[in-house]
Order: sequence, then C-alpha cells, then structure tokens
Amino acid sequence: MSNILETLDPSIFEPPEAAVDFYVESLKLLKESEVPFLLSGTYALSCYTGVIRPTKDLDVFCKVSDGPRILAFFKARGYEIEVEDDRWIGKVWKGEHFFDVIWNISSASLPVNEDWFREAYEVEVYGTLVRITPPTEFILSKLFIQDRYRYDGADVVHTMLKKHDEIDWKRLLTAMELYWEVLLIHILNFRFIYPTKRDLVPRWVFEELIDRLHAQAELPPAGVDICRGRLLSPRDYITDITEWGFADVVGKGLEERHERKH
Repeated sequence: MSNILETLDPSIFEPPEAAVDFYVESLKLLKESEVPFLLSGTYALSCYTGVIRPTKDLDVFCKVSDGPRILAFFKARGYEIEVEDDRWIGKVWKGEHFFDVIWNISSASLPVNEDWFREAYEVEVYGTLVRITPPTEFILSKLFIQDRYRYDGADVVHTMLKKHDEIDWKRLLTAMELYWEVLLIHILNFRFIYPTKRDLVPRWVFEELIDRLHAQAELPPAGVDICRGRLLSPRDYITDITEWGFADVVGKGLEERHERKH
C-alpha cells in the first residue's frame, strides 16, 4: 500500500533558519544513498494528527543493518559521524546541525526491521518525497518514552484517535508480546482521555490484554526482584538497581552490587 499524504510546509515546524539548507541537503543525500529510511518524529506526527511542534532536527529510522550504511555514506561525503549509542542511535553532523539515525527504540527493545517498511506512507518535505513511519510503527516508537523530562503518551493516543482504522492492531500486539502491559497502559490511557471513543480500539485487543492481566494475577511472585523501569526512563530508576537490589532488564542487581563491594 502506498499513501501520498501531502506536501508539508517546513516553516510550520519553526526549524532554525540556518538548519534548513542542511535538512534539504540531507534528505536529498538520503534518497541518493538508496538505503531505505523513514522520516519520523514531528513530521510524521503532523501528517497523522495535525499536531504541530517546533523541531530542531530530523529523526531518520532505518533497519539495524542499514544504520552503518547511512553513517558510512555521509562520512564518505565529509560529514561528521557520531555513534551515540551502538544499541540504537547515531548522528550525522555538519557544523552545529545534525540529524538522528535510529535503528532501535531508545530502550533497545524493539529494533527496526523489514516490518516497518511493509506499508508506504509518503510526504514531500523540504522538496524531497520521503517515506514516513507508518502509524503502527510510529506508535511503537513512542510507547516506551516515559521519563521525567519527556513523555510521548499524548502522541500515542492522538495517533490512535486519528489513525485507528489504519493501525495494524495484530502487528502492534505481536511486537509488544514481551511488553504487553505497556501497551495496555496506553490503551487504558486512551480510554480515560477519550471516554466516548473507547470503541476505536478494537474490543478484541482490549479483551486479550485484560485476559492476560487476569491470568498473571493468578501467578505467584517471581523469584527475582525485577525493575523494568529503565526501559521507560534510563535515569529515573538507577537507584532501584544500584541501591535497592532490583535486577535490571538483564543481570541480577543485588548480586552484582554485592560483588562490586567485595
């Protein structure tokens, strides 16, 4: 499926004037590279919901295997390259301006793969026709961003409201198999915010998640005290791991702390 949505007027995002030439050049080069990519962030949000926010950069999503290809392509053309975190993000710089190259979500728990490119949503921005992150994957990219300084839950529910009929709910549920509670939290959030629009989330999705909650309630506590908070906010749950003995997503926090002290 291919949807050409619209031509975006970049000025509505209030980009720094000096950065516009960089964005124009960067998108043209990304197309020239022939490496598949998706423009996301504020640009996708505006296309799907009409919500407009100022932005100072571009969020470029690509498959895990294509991240190095994009970075190498720009490095060969004289741009400064930074691998900020090998698990999920790099940056392409020219002077003081940059764009992000993202191949995983920030919790490193949902890598970008071929499924993200299954549907084609296209928009012309800065003079280049580019693909943007489809609604389902756009939601996936936002679900775990819940920390003290940034919370993307409003982007999630706004997208559910405006694009509910284009969301692949089975795909969303499958992708969140290990973290289904996070998806349930956002769906409950949607139901609370829009009580007259609850039926926009398919009933079978809600019932499946509630069934899982009931089944989980019958289980005894696990043998390891786990804190998964750092999947949502790396900074806000450090004390839980380093001081209170909770296991992080991997490893056993109490034992590791004990070993460091000895």
